[in-house]
Order: sequence, then C-alpha cells, then structure tokens
Amino acid sequence: QVQLVESGGGLVQAGESLRLSCVFSRQMFVVYNMGWWRQAPGKEREFVAAITYSGHSYYRDSVKGRFTITRDNEKTTVYLQMNDLKPEDTAVYSCGAVLDPGSYTDYGKYRYWGQGTQVTVSS
Repeated sequence: QVQLVESGGGLVQAGESLRLSCVFSRQMFVVYNMGWWRQAPGKEREFVAAITYSGHSYYRDSVKGRFTITRDNEKTTVYLQMNDLKPEDTAVYSCGAVLDPGSYTDYGKYRYWGQGTQVTVSS
C-alpha cells in the first residue's frame, strides 16, 4: 500500500518561510509526477506546483518566484519551499502522485494523496 506523509506545516507571519515535505512510501516514487495542492476554508481546491519524474517543474501564477518544488528520488521525497508567505497562502496543503506528466493540474487523475498539512500565515 502506498502512503504519502506530509510534514512541515505551521503558523508563520507574512514574509516568512516554510518547507513542506512529502514522503512517498515506495521506490516506485521515481516514475511518478508529484504535485502540491491546497484548499483554504470556503474555497475550492487549487493546484500549487508540480514536478515531473524527470524534474520539470510547474507553478500556479500566484506562487511563481516565491515557491520552489524539488524532489529527492533517493529519499522518495518531494519538497515545497515556500518563501515570502502571504496570508492568502493559508490553506491545507496536500501532496499527490500522478502517473501522466501531462495531467498534473487534473486533480482527478492523481492516484495517491497525503493527509494534508496546515499552513497558516498571519498578517
């Protein structure tokens, strides 16, 4: 059974940084494309960033230049470095795994999900 376990969330002030981690429990991690999504209270879930199995990264416009997604295949872990955080970044952040690299913005195509980690940014 594949498990994804996120960590690194917390409460920070605007302008500060956090690094989220997501550990994928199997070595098959190397063939999966990984994405970070978030959902704020009362809002729809939204794509944040993705990294393909080959290392290409993609971001939603509002986080470009502030967030960086990376992966470590030896540790089967994907990271989301979040700098210059803003109150509007407050949400539950979840990582997911999708096989098709062209489907990283399609929530329904993701095969595995973590439980989510809360990020709260105060003004």
